[in-house]
Amino acid sequence: MSELTKIVIADDHPLFRGGLRQVIDAEAAFEVVGEASDGETALRLICELKPDAAILDINMPLLGGFEVVNEVRRRNLPCQIVILTMHSEEAMFNKAMSLGVRGYVLKDGAAHDIVQCLHALRRGQSFTSAGVTNYLFKRASGVARPTTGIGALTPTERIVLRRIGEYKTSKEIAAELGISFRTVENHRHNISVKLETSGSHALIKFAQQNSDEI
Repeated sequence: MSELTKIVIADDHPLFRGGLRQVIDAEAAFEVVGEASDGETALRLICELKPDAAILDINMPLLGGFEVVNEVRRRNLPCQIVILTMHSEEAMFNKAMSLGVRGYVLKDGAAHDIVQCLHALRRGQSFTSAGVTNYLFKRASGVARPTTGIGALTPTERIVLRRIGEYKTSKEIAAELGISFRTVENHRHNISVKLETSGSHALIKFAQQNSDEI
């Protein structure tokens, strides 16, 4: 890395993104050179600004964080990736690790953890929030859960997928399960990532073809 670590932040919540920038900018070793509210903009900034590191939310419009990581790797861009997320599920963590990210920071402790993470990157190390550290030991022992496929789905994601197979909308699923519309949309995104599918019709087809396993 260069003497001053240049960073791009990508998160679709402007208040959270702004707060994170303040925390990072308060550190003399770091400089936030760009912000993005969606994955496509994040990828463009990484290509144009060539930052040392990019902090990416998993759930973003246009391109999700994992999709951005795939493009960064495909284009051989020299940018270290930190995943910033509310998801502490093991399968999501394993997916990130399989993509070669250098940091996995949970949002509920981001104000503290992100600075430690970026300093770790400067030292050539990786960083994970305390809430997911145990998954590292599982990966090392070879007993980690699968990162893709039906086996990677959480119990709630299986329920949502079954409802999708019944042609129910996100609004209907939210009302039935007593959760928010946005939570259902996040579940749909995570299911698509784990099943490596794209589009609502693909999820409907998958759910109907694999109903006995879900």
